[in-house]
Amino acid sequence: NDPLSGLIHSAMEKPTVALVYQAVQALYHDPDPAGKERASVWLGELQRSMYAWEMADQLLQLKQDVESCYFAAQTMKMKIQTSFFELPPETHIALRDSLLSHIQSLKDLSPIIVTQLALAIADLALQMASWKGCVHTLIEKYSNDVSSMTFLIEILTVLPEEVHSRSLRIGANRRTEIIEDLAYYSSTVVTLLMTCVEKSGSNEKMLIKVFRCLGSWFNLGVLDSNFMANNQLLMVLFQVLQRDETSTNLHEAASDCVCSALYAIENVDTHMPLALQLFQGVLTLETAYHMAVAREDLDKVLNYCRIFTELCETFLETTVKSPGQGMGDLRPLELLLICAGHPQYEVVEISFNFWYRLGENLYKTNDPALHGIFRPYIQRLLHGLARHCQLDPDHEGIPEDTDDFGEFRMRVSDLVKDVIFLVGSMECFSQLYSTLKEGNPPWEVTEAVLFIMAAIAKSVDPENNPTLTEVLEQVVLLPETVHIAVRYTSIELVGEMSEVVDRNPRFLDPVLNYLMKGLREKTLASVAAKAIHNICSVCRDHMAQHFQGLLDIARALDSFALTTEAAVGLLKGTALVLARLPLEKIAECLSDLCAVQVMALKKLLSQDPSNGKAADPTVWLDRLAVIFRHTNPIVENGQTHPCQKVIQEIWPVLSQTLNTHQADNRIVERCCRCLRFAVRCVGKGSASLLQPLVTQMVSVYQVYPHSCFLYLGSILVDEYGMEEGCRQGLLDMLQALCMPTFQLLEQPNGLRNHPDTVDDLFRLATRFVQRSPVTLLSSGIIVHIIQCAIAATTLDHRDANCSVMKFVRDLIHTGVSNDHEDDFELRKQLIGQAMGQHGQQLVTQLMHTCCFCLPPYTLPDVAEVLWEIMVFDRPTSCRWLENALKGLPKETSGGALTVTHKQLTDFHKQVTSAEECKQVCWAIREFTRLFR
Repeated sequence: NDPLSGLIHSAMEKPTVALVYQAVQALYHDPDPAGKERASVWLGELQRSMYAWEMADQLLQLKQDVESCYFAAQTMKMKIQTSFFELPPETHIALRDSLLSHIQSLKDLSPIIVTQLALAIADLALQMASWKGCVHTLIEKYSNDVSSMTFLIEILTVLPEEVHSRSLRIGANRRTEIIEDLAYYSSTVVTLLMTCVEKSGSNEKMLIKVFRCLGSWFNLGVLDSNFMANNQLLMVLFQVLQRDETSTNLHEAASDCVCSALYAIENVDTHMPLALQLFQGVLTLETAYHMAVAREDLDKVLNYCRIFTELCETFLETTVKSPGQGMGDLRPLELLLICAGHPQYEVVEISFNFWYRLGENLYKTNDPALHGIFRPYIQRLLHGLARHCQLDPDHEGIPEDTDDFGEFRMRVSDLVKDVIFLVGSMECFSQLYSTLKEGNPPWEVTEAVLFIMAAIAKSVDPENNPTLTEVLEQVVLLPETVHIAVRYTSIELVGEMSEVVDRNPRFLDPVLNYLMKGLREKTLASVAAKAIHNICSVCRDHMAQHFQGLLDIARALDSFALTTEAAVGLLKGTALVLARLPLEKIAECLSDLCAVQVMALKKLLSQDPSNGKAADPTVWLDRLAVIFRHTNPIVENGQTHPCQKVIQEIWPVLSQTLNTHQADNRIVERCCRCLRFAVRCVGKGSASLLQPLVTQMVSVYQVYPHSCFLYLGSILVDEYGMEEGCRQGLLDMLQALCMPTFQLLEQPNGLRNHPDTVDDLFRLATRFVQRSPVTLLSSGIIVHIIQCAIAATTLDHRDANCSVMKFVRDLIHTGVSNDHEDDFELRKQLIGQAMGQHGQQLVTQLMHTCCFCLPPYTLPDVAEVLWEIMVFDRPTSCRWLENALKGLPKETSGGALTVTHKQLTDFHKQVTSAEECKQVCWAIREFTRLFR
């Protein structure tokens, strides 16, 4: 009885409106989740089909209920955004007229439907080149009818917002044309908004709409600042913000609008009259802020703080250039410090970005007199921040890192590190310490002071510094009776002071004793482990005498209440110290350190799998990985690597673990990671593993193509690719791994569904190009790898795309860089053959890709590839590029010109005559804007 079930599986045929309506009803009201899901899938199919246009139009005409109209309006918007090319140009005018009649007839049904239709109309106007002066026509048609005002303003609000929409690819030429058009009509819009305010009096809903619309035009940056400076609307805006009885929603809309206006005049010098009006206007809000504080109206307080912060950000450069003069007036900073005094920490947090930027600006100008002017402000800020970091007096237990307040404290710590240079780390550290030494503050004050001291400890010069050593002496004497949070933060402080311990080794014993006490306590164990890890990293040589103690901790690791991260950190510290022991001791100690983990893995392998699943070995694999990763002793040439024997002994257990869990991607990944660090640890010393490891990798990969095997393969090529005797074996490995990989990637959407595989495959291929290019280029597999790379250039995935581009770039570069190796001529010849075969296809695909598929941040990688192609063979690449450009579309489906003949020839010339890669990059950046 479900009319949809049969349709989902067959190709979409034209449905009746009644059926579509029934599906929408099912989507919202079917009590059975499976019915809802079926309706959702079917409606999604409908939206992607050509019939969606007509069905949406008919549903909007029928006006049966909010749900069906909302679905139809949203479908219209989506189709115009993503499938506008489906409509023949002669239908555009009819579509526009029908949308305008729908929005008029549905204006009172629901605001969300009006918004969707307004977006559809705006997106149509932006794409439809034949609709000239759309703002003018809309205002002329509707501005005299009060009842049409709501949707007219809605369209005028979303229109500027959609100009830079990611989902519309209207191109830079059309965008410039539209922005000029909107700028031309902007004062007409502002005048209309003012008339609206006068007519509707203090109708709150209308005022909110007006402010949203005005903000949208400010955001686009097209309002004339002289015209705006003297406009009544600005007065109304500040009156609303000054009035105590303004409602929360209206207050927020007005605040957003002022923030948009301040953001729009970022370039203060070119907007002088408006800048002055906004500057003076915001300063009048101080009284209103105090009123909101008195009324405990946090929403309004936050709004005022946003406005004050935006004011400071806008006038930042003026303030630094001419502090205290004109609009470099320092009163806005006073306003921010008033906000910093508000008891709720969320208020001061709004201003953090401004203080960062101020610090950065002052750091660059490096002018002591200027620093002197701002120092008192930063001192007051730091004072306020230390107070905000205090825990509640009745707080129990350690400070939480992960809740909102914990995150706030982390941001304070970062901010303090960035601005401390203005006050001086040493002065600040001493001041904070003296408040603890001289007073007897309550625990929550002590804890907050220690917290700020921990933030700046590393920036204080540790060379013969009596204050630092005194602090260290006092902290390790703290009794166990103080509040647990104070002990927690004091341990953090000790960890941050590891440089001081390194300069004063006499403190090593008392510090380690203090940290060991923490390690034995459940709530302090992880923070103590982190501090021990810090001390091991910084005091590696002094810690060598304590290695036995570290080994004892490592053996009993699971008897301490540690987080996974803290346990791994402790092992990292231990490994760093281990690497500083005499060579002859390292093998035995490493064996001891690994024994616990190896025993655990063996035990897991010997257990019968419970309910068919073997127990999870990842904890032990990660611990081994961190030990191998950080045990890097200095080994002279000719000496056997002390870790070689240990790794050979451990290999069978790792191999068996890998076999047992070969179907589980997560565990295989951890095995490969562990093996990667083992191979890196001993380098060429792992030769005896090469044969069995590669054999196992290849055999498991045929059944379970985990991409981490490709990554591990790239490590092996990196380590052994220069060895003549290993090259053929590594090539066989590559070919064996490529077959299942290509099968996986050739499936429908294979590239998009397996970006990790793409990333790791091309890392492996790139390592081959770097280590043994001729081996790869002379093989039969290279053609398939290049074809795969060309197909994968379109993949919009950061790591995968970067990996593909690097492979192509490095490949061509081997035929360019004459590194005086014997095989240069052969390489050049082989690259010449490959380019003869694939060059045109590659260049055409790259141009298509960067115009239509890739985000702007990937363009430097594309530029590097094009640059290498040109360096390799400029005359031929000129021809390839010309052919590629001929294939690009010259106009949009809305009839707007995408790219002029002159823009094409200019781009061709810029690229082909470039003298360095960055010129190619600039040219591509500019050119691809035409298609965005």
